[in-house]
Amino acid sequence: MKILTLASLTALSLASSASITMAQDTATANIINNDNKNIGTIEIKQALKGVLLHVNLQGLPAGKHGFHIHDVGTCEDNEDFKKAGGHIGKGDNQHGLLNPKGYEMGDLPNLIVPDNGNVEVEFFVSDLKIADSEDDTAKNVLMDENGATFMIHKNADDHLVQPIGGAGSRIACGVIK
Repeated sequence: MKILTLASLTALSLASSASITMAQDTATANIINNDNKNIGTIEIKQALKGVLLHVNLQGLPAGKHGFHIHDVGTCEDNEDFKKAGGHIGKGDNQHGLLNPKGYEMGDLPNLIVPDNGNVEVEFFVSDLKIADSEDDTAKNVLMDENGATFMIHKNADDHLVQPIGGAGSRIACGVIK
């Protein structure tokens, strides 16, 4: 009887940890540049009230670059990445983390790339969800019916000027999967 109880407890424990693992949503974006060359990845992990991003990129120009999440999950037009649309979660807010009228869900801090062109950084973005089984049309969901992309711009984002903070052309893109 003890062996059966121990086996049952072990099975219950394994089932519980499997459900905990399955509840931890993850996603990845392979980032390409305008030459359609893979330059790294962004890994996403769901947290209780937001997502944790792990950015690991190589071969970017040195300096500050606007970094956003765009509304359509495509990077097929790698010469300018325009098919990726605008930022996710536009709503009534305007562009810019420093905007007094509120920021868009797709606004992120600049990526600051050193002279060697490589950047690895991890940061938390509140209020975003990788997926939402109850409402995949919510403006804060990354893997909704349109999908979403990470977008890196040529210049820094000043986090205020409309529509993209002066960030300029799109130089790298990655579909969130």
